[in-house]
Amino acid sequence: MAQILDPLPPEQSGKILCCYVNATSKIQVARISNIPNWYFERVVFPGQRLAFEAPGEAQLEIHTGMMASAILSDKIPCDRLAINEPTSYEFDKSSEPIGDNIHNKQIVQQIKTKTGDTTKPLTIAGFTSFD
Repeated sequence: MAQILDPLPPEQSGKILCCYVNATSKIQVARISNIPNWYFERVVFPGQRLAFEAPGEAQLEIHTGMMASAILSDKIPCDRLAINEPTSYEFDKSSEPIGDNIHNKQIVQQIKTKTGDTTKPLTIAGFTSFD
């Protein structure tokens, strides 16, 4: 996912894909200020997901909006917000049969969890990003 307005400085390496969710009922401002020569600031509305690329050492500051001010409410290391990107193997279609695969693929994985003597499925939904 490319940062169109504010790309990472060319000397930065080890960028990671991150996701932050505003789980509050207030507007927030997400800002990274500990990376030299880079400006990153976004408004995140209640319930909104923010996906972005950042260096592994970046820290996301969350400023919660009040009437005429904003309070620094959290600092989160971006490596804690990292999401797994699909590997090139997952995009390899050469081994799949040709046909209508859209309706045949399982979108939700089931994980077996053991509780006492019974096993119950736990449903996990996947996260997909589009460029």
